[in-house]
Amino acid sequence: MSQYVVNKASLKGEIVAPASKSHTLRSLLFATLGDGKSVIHNYLSSNDTQAMVEACRHFGATIDVSPCKIEIQGIKGKLLHTEDVIHAGNSGIVLRFCAAIGALASHPVVITGDYSIRHHRPMQQLLDGLSQLGVKATSMRGDHYAPVVIQGPLMPGKATIAGEDSQPVSALLIASAFTEGGIELHVKNPGEKPWVALTLDWFERLGIAYENQTFERYRLKGKARYAGFEYTVPGDFSSIAFPVAAALVTKSKLTIKNIDLNDAQGDKELLTVFQQMGAQIDWDAGSKCLHIKKGKPLTGITVDINNFVDAITILAVVACYAEGETHIHNAAIAKHKECNRIHSIATELRKMGANITETDDGLLIKHSPLKGAHVHSHHDHRMAMALTVAALGAGGETTISAIECVAKTFPTFMHDFNALGANIKAR
Repeated sequence: MSQYVVNKASLKGEIVAPASKSHTLRSLLFATLGDGKSVIHNYLSSNDTQAMVEACRHFGATIDVSPCKIEIQGIKGKLLHTEDVIHAGNSGIVLRFCAAIGALASHPVVITGDYSIRHHRPMQQLLDGLSQLGVKATSMRGDHYAPVVIQGPLMPGKATIAGEDSQPVSALLIASAFTEGGIELHVKNPGEKPWVALTLDWFERLGIAYENQTFERYRLKGKARYAGFEYTVPGDFSSIAFPVAAALVTKSKLTIKNIDLNDAQGDKELLTVFQQMGAQIDWDAGSKCLHIKKGKPLTGITVDINNFVDAITILAVVACYAEGETHIHNAAIAKHKECNRIHSIATELRKMGANITETDDGLLIKHSPLKGAHVHSHHDHRMAMALTVAALGAGGETTISAIECVAKTFPTFMHDFNALGANIKAR
């Protein structure tokens, strides 16, 4: 299976939100660093999850994976050795977080990943931060990308890093919590703040003390200790963006289950943006269900997307179906994800007839009737799913190539969408 063939469709029914990737990966890492046994329920079964499981095993955790839960025996925040080279697969979180955690040990830790990781996911911000705290942190090829070699231990002190990408910041914060002394971290130009807040939410959940001054200065005491825990992973707001958008594009009525608007995930802000464009979306706190209703035509708006920049591909699609013009800005970091999402989504939507213009930090999109075309995912799961949603409202047939990447965050995507009435075939 390497292509989706998609035709216009009308949707109806209910769908269960996939489990959160960000929470699944964080819960695995924090369980590994804890004292005793942790149990994670309703985890996302994906390649990224498997990559984090293997990385945590290399750090010394004993992990038992079953279909409904993962059991982890933690290492009490103490790294004695790594068993082998850590392979992050396609996961930026595994790459950055495990590089920082590897700095807690005094022996070398080597981390690499797939082609995208080795060529599209910059590491220099994190390497610079680790180096300021006594770690020998180098890119093996000298190009600021993986493979990287990390040799600690991470020492108490002060460090300054650029913060446009949230992952190096979260990575340093997590590692700093387990040092043998205090660390002060200064972050220049902090971006993607809700994703750092998600990491801090885990600190609060586990009783890890920290100070945060406007996401620019942090203080951690080190020596974090906590008991193993039990955790149920909530639904993923990044993933439900696609069925929500599909309902809007096809003017359909849908219900999405397993949604908690009180959760700390940053991508829930996209729902507010859709509402500002005219979407009728209601949440039932009791049943944790999100209801998307048929409404008036959407209207284009101006959106600062930095807090939920991973949504740029699907917001660009919805903007094509909105009256007037949509301006998406403050998205420069989207150029350094699994692909350059600004350029890639503009390129592919133009093939479908979109009136879309790239800017230095975003996109300008005017209302555009879309038509079927042959498009490419650029091996990016959010690109593949966004283009599928675009095709559900477009005239004619659309073929989307390189769709295996969808399994990264939404393994049941085609099955779930077809159960709602979509016309998606794999070949």
